[in-house]
Amino acid sequence: MKRWNETIIDAARYQEELAYLVNIDSSSSEPVGAGKVAAFFQEQYEQLGWQVEPLQLAPSIGPCLKITNGPAAHYDLLLLAHLDTVFPLGTAAKRPFSRHGNRAMGPGVIDCKGGALSGLYVLRTLQEHDLLRNKHICVFLNSDHEGISSCYSKTVNQELAKKSTCVLVLECGRANGNLVYKRKGIARYHLTVTGRSAHAGVDYQNGRNAIEELAHWIIALQEATDLTKETTVNVGLVKGGTAINAVPGEAKAAVDVRYYDPQEIVRIEQLMQELQHHPHVKDTSVNIAGGITRPPMLPTEKTRKLMQLIEKQGERLGIAFGWTASGGGSDGSFAADAGTPTIDGMGPVGGGAHTEREYLEIDSVEPRAHLLAAVIKAVLSQDNI
Repeated sequence: MKRWNETIIDAARYQEELAYLVNIDSSSSEPVGAGKVAAFFQEQYEQLGWQVEPLQLAPSIGPCLKITNGPAAHYDLLLLAHLDTVFPLGTAAKRPFSRHGNRAMGPGVIDCKGGALSGLYVLRTLQEHDLLRNKHICVFLNSDHEGISSCYSKTVNQELAKKSTCVLVLECGRANGNLVYKRKGIARYHLTVTGRSAHAGVDYQNGRNAIEELAHWIIALQEATDLTKETTVNVGLVKGGTAINAVPGEAKAAVDVRYYDPQEIVRIEQLMQELQHHPHVKDTSVNIAGGITRPPMLPTEKTRKLMQLIEKQGERLGIAFGWTASGGGSDGSFAADAGTPTIDGMGPVGGGAHTEREYLEIDSVEPRAHLLAAVIKAVLSQDNI
């Protein structure tokens, strides 16, 4: 029998399967494509003898998969990845999987299909070498990550995390190879300003300009950014008016907030309430909808111990990496918020996520699989983390 840590990835098979997955449009709001990706992983894990429970959490998304190597009240390890992508239908046909030198490219190649596939290969190898005996592993693959912030699956995520010793997220390693130990929380707000429409030339004085009121909000919210605390407020979408010669009776905006300190959300919401109660334009009103979509992923003492374990395995294998705090969202945020030590970025190395430049570094797949396998083995041998 081969040693457990020799070759983990069959490169030809991996690229063939990755191409198959990438060439399926699996937008968060397109359940058919995400369902095909889920069916692939369900079949692969069932061939290993694992139990796969498809969870149809909403009709508008593909199935999420709860995958275990056996029944258990507690899991030694939870692995997370998502099956959906940010791209609309038709993207895979326009720019299907391709290889350019050391880079594999295509929609979702690194976010997060490459990582989900690597996790499968690693677990298959560990099982084949009898290294999962009497250990309890759970893999949770969701289909509502992109665009809708895992709004249907987050409860399942947190329930599983609370039953787990630690969590590893199979999102990609950063372009420089770093892992992610900390992430900002995300809050999103939708503002609707109601004024009074009027003819701009004949009845101007009776109009109440909704865009003017919204303009005051935009300036106040943008100024609420506090880079000393790494809090950012971005008014990213604005819409209003029907014609240039009409006083606009309605205007809308969408606001994105990124933060580490939960008190920053309290401060920003208090600002909006103050603006709401004291309009600048008489007789206008503003409806505020939304709130926190992802909590921050903040490291604890147990997280630090997990980081040390991972560093030790990297040093042993000669795999260099550092640690990154990210402003992007992850399902790891829900797991960490449940109180479970969580590390993200355990997938292959890549970059350009959410763009046509998305890529996976092919020569990172095998070493990152070795790192993941070594970390899993070390986690399973620990009495506590």
